[in-house]
Amino acid sequence: MKRIIIFLSSTLLLLSLLCTTSSAARIKDIAQLKGVRNNQLIGYGLITGLAGTGDDLQKVLFTRQALYNMLVRQGITVNPEEFNKIKVKNVAAVMVTASLPPFAKPGSTIDVQVSSIGDAKSLAGGNLLMTPLMGPDGKVYAVSQGPLTIGAFSFGGKAAKAQKNHPTVGRISGGALIERQPPGIFAKNGTLSYSLRSSDFTTASNMSKKINDKYGPGTAFPIDYATVKVIIPEPFLNNKVQFVASIERLRIDTDTNARVVVNERTGTIVMGEDVRLSTVAVSHGNLSLVIKDTTDVTQPNPLAQGQTVAAPQTQIDVIEDDGQLMVVKEGVSIGAVADALNAIGATPRDLIAIFQAIKVAGAMHGELIVL
Repeated sequence: MKRIIIFLSSTLLLLSLLCTTSSAARIKDIAQLKGVRNNQLIGYGLITGLAGTGDDLQKVLFTRQALYNMLVRQGITVNPEEFNKIKVKNVAAVMVTASLPPFAKPGSTIDVQVSSIGDAKSLAGGNLLMTPLMGPDGKVYAVSQGPLTIGAFSFGGKAAKAQKNHPTVGRISGGALIERQPPGIFAKNGTLSYSLRSSDFTTASNMSKKINDKYGPGTAFPIDYATVKVIIPEPFLNNKVQFVASIERLRIDTDTNARVVVNERTGTIVMGEDVRLSTVAVSHGNLSLVIKDTTDVTQPNPLAQGQTVAAPQTQIDVIEDDGQLMVVKEGVSIGAVADALNAIGATPRDLIAIFQAIKVAGAMHGELIVL
């Protein structure tokens, strides 16, 4: 237990040092420029060339229908009644997804992710047929095609099976060709709009002040606690990229709410830099309940009349550790709070219960988040 407590104390102190030494962050790491973002694409396609590990066309009807439509588009005459009887296992239906970067130009390529939606056993060795990728507006922005790489295998018979990684999901590097440039708004009417990834009034104010200190008063001003508007100065109207790059390199002091995040499933506790505790008395003792079931056999003498009877016996032991009432003084830093809590002699999982009780008592100045 002592080793666990020392480790927790060291971890909390390390987190404290990291928080205090790295509070200044670049604008590009804490804010997103409006109109400059990725766009999600999705498409439905077919994988061919599988070695008997594809969908069962007699069970997966949408794969059979897609294969039939593909053959008809290629000018191949197919009898629907005869086609419904085929039993091929080298085709699989897949969903193809991709992320279209901002300002992507037609002719450039992006990576795509391919995942099976049927009962295929493996996509190893498969080739994706031409698949249009559409955005939320229903327009085609890219077309994907090519051999699939999965980095996995799955082989087996009736009695055994060997598998490595996940064989029904793969990737095609540079597998989609961009056909349409995504819509985007950049520096409209000579202004920029930044959205903070973690909304905070203090951070928005610090960001505006830093920009105004560098480019003059009135250049930036916060609209609300999540948005900062920037007016492009006259010398940079014809060189907006350089202006944005110079802004994103600026470092500002960020601020967040005081929080304690606990995860009872893993016993993880993370405390923010500004968490404070008022003076509070804490006593914590572990309660263990041990139940043992045993069976005693009662057997009569050899010449006596009677039956052998099994009598179950239950033994209950209650073990309660001595709880010591200790006063946790008001912590002036996260290190002081960690030292005070570790002095109680509790494990990380016990500390989670203590934090919850301190919060209910109103002695914790900060937000308690339980994952």
